[in-house]
Amino acid sequence: MSHDMTVSSGCKPVVLGVTGASGAMYAIRLLQSLWHADVDVHLTISPSGAAVIKQETGLTVDLDRLDLVSLISFVPSWSTSQHRRSVEQTDWDDRLDNRFFYHRHDDFMTPIASGSFQTSAMVVCPCSGSTLSGIARAAAGNLIQRAAEVHLKEHRKLILVPRETPLSVLQLENMHRIASAGGVILPAMPGWYHDVDSLDSLLDFVVSRIMDQLGLENQLIKRWKDES
Repeated sequence: MSHDMTVSSGCKPVVLGVTGASGAMYAIRLLQSLWHADVDVHLTISPSGAAVIKQETGLTVDLDRLDLVSLISFVPSWSTSQHRRSVEQTDWDDRLDNRFFYHRHDDFMTPIASGSFQTSAMVVCPCSGSTLSGIARAAAGNLIQRAAEVHLKEHRKLILVPRETPLSVLQLENMHRIASAGGVILPAMPGWYHDVDSLDSLLDFVVSRIMDQLGLENQLIKRWKDES
C-alpha cells in the first residue's frame, strides 16, 4: 500500500505485528476489536506467523497480496453462534483500505520502521520466542522487531503477547529486559472468573486485556464484580 498515509480516526494508529507463536486467533480477534474501536491499524505478519495462521485456521496468507477481508472476517468452527453472527453481520467494506494498512515483514522503508511516524502503541500478538529475543537484544531481523525497537526508543507503549509454556530462564530474562525498557509483557493466559461458557470467552479475556492496555473501550468480557 502507499506510504502516504493520513490518520482517518481521531487518535494515532496502532501497529500490530503477528509472529509465529501459537494463538493466531488472538491476533484475528484483536483485528476485529480494533476495527470496532474505529482506530487505524498498521499490520505486519512474519512468514512464521503466516504459517501458524494456516496451521491453526486453515487460512492461506499471501504476504505479497494480503486478503485482509478474509483474515479479519474469519470465524473458527468452534465459535459460538452469537459471535459468528456478530462477525458475519459486520460490513467489511472498502473502509478497510482507509483504516488498515499492511506492510511486508521485510520492508524496512515503510513508515512504522521510523520513529518519526507517529503511533499510539504497538502490539505483537502472538509473540514468538525469537521475536522476544530480537526485541530484547535490539537485533531486529524483520520489520516487526524493528517497529518494536522504535516504540521502545520513542517511549511509546509496546505490548508483547507471548504464548508458550514452560518458559526458559533465557526467555524470562528477555521479558525482564523488555519490561525494564518500558514494554508490557501480557501473556496469553486467560482467567476463568468471568462466567466462562465457551472458547470465545477465553479468547476475549486476553483480547480485552490488550484493548485495556491500548486505552480502547471494549465490552468483550464481564469485568470483576460487574453485575451489569
